[in-house]
Amino acid sequence: MDLKQYVTIVEDWPKEGIRFKDITTLMDNGDAYRYATDQIVEYAQEKQIDLVVGPEARGFIIGCPVAYALGVGFAPVRKPGKLPRETIQVEYGLEYGKDSLTIHKDAIKPGQRVLITDDLLATGGTIEATIKLVEELGGIVAGTAFLIELSYLDGRDKLEGYDILTLMQY
Repeated sequence: MDLKQYVTIVEDWPKEGIRFKDITTLMDNGDAYRYATDQIVEYAQEKQIDLVVGPEARGFIIGCPVAYALGVGFAPVRKPGKLPRETIQVEYGLEYGKDSLTIHKDAIKPGQRVLITDDLLATGGTIEATIKLVEELGGIVAGTAFLIELSYLDGRDKLEGYDILTLMQY
């Protein structure tokens, strides 16, 4: 299935010069959403995944159905102050400034094989930070999976040494 035909390109959003890749038109098509999910599930089965982890919010949209299909749990990665129990936090750089991500301190058991999912691999900063959280808790990042990769932003470079699945590249 050509998933690109289900992604809507929105010109000049959120600001002029950006060609935003809108995945909501893929998600609202049951066949396309199922196909994309099944592709990630197939990849994850080969990796013997124990847990799926995804950053808010689109990492949840991609990761939760994958975790369900695999029969494993899902652990959310969120901005500070959004998770109710004890967390660990990592700070990462943005184009202009810094941001932080957190995960529950008990979300991952040492040695668990983790799949990190998100909708988009762009500059790689969010996923690099998510990897640090997983590894700080003793998890093994067995793979990363994305619907879309913006290859011209070189995010893959930040994930060197990690296995990456992308279903579409722009």
